[in-house]
Amino acid sequence: MKPEHVLARILLSSVFIAMGGYRLWMAYQGFPVSNGTVLLSAAELALGLAIAGGWRLRLMVGIAIAVLLADAVLSHPFWTSAGAARGANLLHFAKNLGLVGGLLLLAGTGGGKRR
Repeated sequence: MKPEHVLARILLSSVFIAMGGYRLWMAYQGFPVSNGTVLLSAAELALGLAIAGGWRLRLMVGIAIAVLLADAVLSHPFWTSAGAARGANLLHFAKNLGLVGGLLLLAGTGGGKRR
């Protein structure tokens, strides 16, 4: 596998690893976190580690894309915001779409056997 594909896998997965791990760490430290958040954070961390390791890459990338698209639409509805909130939501919405683009490229070129 090409080194740039490995680096792309690690960088794209870092979002899932960092945020899932961060929320789990906050829960471990005693901050109030719902059981649902803990469960989703653990799944997000596992997803990121699977992508970083290249395990079932196309499947994991597909799941990550679904998560990012759902998050973009449900958590960052810039079209309903105004002022600074609109700009912040638009930034996060666009960031999610950019990550989806990177993940699509990774799925197509990032390794694994084509069947």
